[in-house]
Amino acid sequence: MSGWFTTEDAAKYLGVTASRVRQFIMQNRLKSVKYGRDHLIDEIDLKRFADQGLKKRGRPQKIKENSLRKR
Repeated sequence: MSGWFTTEDAAKYLGVTASRVRQFIMQNRLKSVKYGRDHLIDEIDLKRFADQGLKKRGRPQKIKENSLRKR
């Protein structure tokens, strides 16, 4: 890792799409600096964001009945 990341590089690092990285930026969840039409993300901010993890939103998965039965 070195210095600054583009949205595409950050997406590869996080394992998401570049548009998802831009959503994180627009939601103020990920800091960036606008350079022309691109967003640049500092290495420290990207690492901190990755360490926090991507929280899954929505309804939890339904538990199967078989796993609830006593043996």
